[in-house]
Amino acid sequence: MKKFLFGFVIGILFIALAVVILIAAAVRYGGTRRPVVAANSTLVLQLEGELPEQMPVDLPIPFLQEQQPLSIVETWQLLRSATTDSRIKAVVLEPRGLQIGWAKLEELRADLLNFKKSGKPVYAYLRGAGTKEYYLATAADQIFMSPEDELDVKGLRAELVFVKGALDKLGVQMEFEHVGKYKDAPDMFTKTESSPETREVLNQVLDQFYGDWVGAVASGRKKQPAAVRALVDNGPFIGKEALNGGLVDALMYEDEVYDRLKQQLKLNQLDKIAEHNYIRAMPKEDGASRIALVVGEGDITRGATNDAGNAGITTAGMIRRLRQVRDDASIKAVILRIDSPGGDGIASDDILHEVKLLSQKKPTVISMSDLAASGGYFIAMTGDPVVAYRNTETGSIGVFFGKVNLRGLYDKLGVKKEIMKRGRFADIDTEYAPLNDEQRAKLRTEIETFYRGFVQRVADGRKRRYDEVEPLAQGRVWTGAQAKQNGLIDELGGIDRAVELVRQKAKIPASEKVTLISYPPRRNLLQVLLDRDTDLSLLESRMFESRLEARITQRMKQVLGGLPLDALSQGGILRLMPYSIVVR
Repeated sequence: MKKFLFGFVIGILFIALAVVILIAAAVRYGGTRRPVVAANSTLVLQLEGELPEQMPVDLPIPFLQEQQPLSIVETWQLLRSATTDSRIKAVVLEPRGLQIGWAKLEELRADLLNFKKSGKPVYAYLRGAGTKEYYLATAADQIFMSPEDELDVKGLRAELVFVKGALDKLGVQMEFEHVGKYKDAPDMFTKTESSPETREVLNQVLDQFYGDWVGAVASGRKKQPAAVRALVDNGPFIGKEALNGGLVDALMYEDEVYDRLKQQLKLNQLDKIAEHNYIRAMPKEDGASRIALVVGEGDITRGATNDAGNAGITTAGMIRRLRQVRDDASIKAVILRIDSPGGDGIASDDILHEVKLLSQKKPTVISMSDLAASGGYFIAMTGDPVVAYRNTETGSIGVFFGKVNLRGLYDKLGVKKEIMKRGRFADIDTEYAPLNDEQRAKLRTEIETFYRGFVQRVADGRKRRYDEVEPLAQGRVWTGAQAKQNGLIDELGGIDRAVELVRQKAKIPASEKVTLISYPPRRNLLQVLLDRDTDLSLLESRMFESRLEARITQRMKQVLGGLPLDALSQGGILRLMPYSIVVR
């Protein structure tokens, strides 16, 4: 007993010491100390993994700080700042293992091209680069890779997973009701191959993504599109093959690349500054007009969470954020930035209502990122201008209901349940029995009502008739370019265009500086720890999840088609994108 008590006390003391150390580090590194930018600096942009829309917690320990990804808006801000910063003489892009969609890639490539207009050189150094990394690199003046490296460029593919056969062996039956012939999220559970509608949509998506990729490579490498297509058919490429094909400019090691850049800039010394340090060193924006960038990222679910958790779009969390912006007299205008496949139907409706209230008080523009589909598209239907990238995945105007029937599995395991009920449909969602005809009819009535309401919200938001919108619904996913042609969005563009439009709505003169304020803001660890609403267990899981766990989670999402398990586990009618499009 004494040993137990001794160990318990030592454990408590260790935890208390760890908390004190973290708070001390937060105070020390979270203060006003900022890195110094040397006179002849090269901004080294090492983009890896995800670039989230919402700013993650700022960890106060330097080596952990370097592991935190920049948000997409921070990357936009640092390149805009570097364009006019006389201390920054060049940018070296080093992308690796990017796990972002094609819309964010569009944003980053456009930002790099805009930086080049300053006349400052952009170099790209590739390590184990694939299709996405090379797409970004084509914005550079020169592209380099080491002699023994491989450029894994070989075209694009989309993969569909069907698990019905495995579920049949387990005795598990998935049952769904949906409205819209393209609302095919359940197909992976109920079919063994894709429907003609699914193949139609995915082939069009592949055609557009690949066509845009080929166009970017052709423009960046000064080749004809047909020549690029022919070249890619022989990929992937080892160093010499990439050089001979004109995909890279030279085979060099990293130090040799910087030596070449130093010679081009005619400098005796070239100082490097990493993106994280440059963000901290950038002068604070001091524009007279403050524009809120309200981020809605992830699956839409009911319930509450704190901003530190970054656990998708929840009703309480998003509404609190929107009301904070609405009541802030210093905010002149709002950009709602959406990156979501949708989720819970009721939660989506609550959020749309709150965004409309915000829009009535402050000029608002909607900016779509990689995803603004189903519920993610629904919350954009305020009647305000909607901006998306060519390769944003949007639309998916439809709803479905699903449940699992585990009776077959229970029988295999020797598990038996008895159900006693009061109310005709009390067992409609039990996992121990299939849906009967009466239950299916009841669900069908409900989801058709939800569907008509969804289409009507879109018709109201787009200022069109119901019968004009309904043929564009049916659960179909559209790219941003297709959505523009069909009148589902207003303009193609990124953050720059959204800022321009909201300036116009708010009547902010073009000559006046503006300050973009992110909601939620990036917070340091001390601020999170002192927040009484912070769920420390959630924070810990988000901040200290191991790389192995992160990779397993990412892989599971890919295998399951990116279906948001949080939204599915809550049940109910879902406004949800039918699948996750991962094009490699």
